This record gives sequence, structure tokens and C-alpha cells, in this order.
Amino acid sequence: MTIRYPNGKVYVSPKETTNTPKAPKKQTTYSNRGMTLEEYLNETNEYYRSKGVACVHKKPTPVQIVHVEYPRRSAAVIKEAYFKQASTTDYNGVYKGKYIDFEAKETRNKTSFPLQNFHVHQIEHMKEIIHHDGIAFVIIKFTTLDEVYLLEAVHLLHFWKRYEHGGRKSITKAELEEVGHPIKLGYQPRIPYLNILDTLYFS
Repeated sequence: MTIRYPNGKVYVSPKETTNTPKAPKKQTTYSNRGMTLEEYLNETNEYYRSKGVACVHKKPTPVQIVHVEYPRRSAAVIKEAYFKQASTTDYNGVYKGKYIDFEAKETRNKTSFPLQNFHVHQIEHMKEIIHHDGIAFVIIKFTTLDEVYLLEAVHLLHFWKRYEHGGRKSITKAELEEVGHPIKLGYQPRIPYLNILDTLYFS
């Protein structure tokens, strides 16, 4: 099945890119790689909802189907589809009467987090959330170190502005440790990020 972005560019999944028989090219990180962080967050949010603590969901990505084939009467195969619009962030919901909106990212890099993992429309979306007094942040996981951090959007915007003005193309791990907030992995919930929000916004 072919899926295209609104500009017509063909979408290639990370898995397809990895399996391409061309000479392997080392890549540090891309969004949705591994899915481990996403799975942990989905479990975490399900736990929060089941306990009546918060209502947070993963945002669906709207897709427009343009070509379907019917090899059999009882079966339909989607051959081509388009993303209706560029995605914003991964999750949104309500916690203690506040709107929260956040993105989840992973990297195998041990010393920094590449800003190329974000898109301009995601940055603009977080700016809008902050403007309307919502809570916006990013949850970043260093997969090889098994470390997770919550970074408030205001700090992400600072690093992004530096990047736009010709500065570093990444956030160093030292910077993340300075302005971010480590999240200690647990069991239920697996990634207790609401504990950080309690300290930052509700204490």
C-alpha cells in the first residue's frame, strides 16, 4: 500500500527504510523507531484512565484512502492512501482540569538528542498550546541508557530557536539533565510522568 503526505511525497516507514538492500547508513534516531516508548506510554495512559487519574489518549493520524482493490468479494486491499494533514504531537488529554499535550521521542544516541526529530509544525503547535495556557512537553528516552526525561516545551523552544539561528543541531544530554526532569521507570504506571507535572504545575 502506498501512503502519501499532503504534499504528495511517498511515506516510507522506518522499518521499510531499515530493510532496504542498499548500503547501510548509520542513523542516530527517527521518530517512532522501536515503538517501545510509545507502548510504555500507552500502557501508562491506560492505567491513569482506569484509575480515574487523567484522561490522555494517543492522537489518531487521519488518512484519506484513494485507491482500493477487491481481489475477492469478501476482501478489500488498500493500495494508496494519503495523510490528510501533518501530524502535530503524539498525545493529548486533561489532567486536574488542565489541557496537556506532548510528544514522545526516542534516540539511541548516548550524548545528545537531535533536533531533526521534530518538525516545524510540531514546534508551532506547542507554541499555540503554551499561548492558550495549556501544558506542553516532550518525553525523551535514551534507549541504550534506558533513561527517560520530561522536557517542558518552553525549554524545547529555546533549543529550537538556537538551532534556527545556526547553533547546535541537538540538545546535549548535559543540557537535558540541567533543565529536564528524569522520570524513574516503574511498574504501574510504567512511566509516571504525571508526578513531574504535579511538581511543576500543581504543587
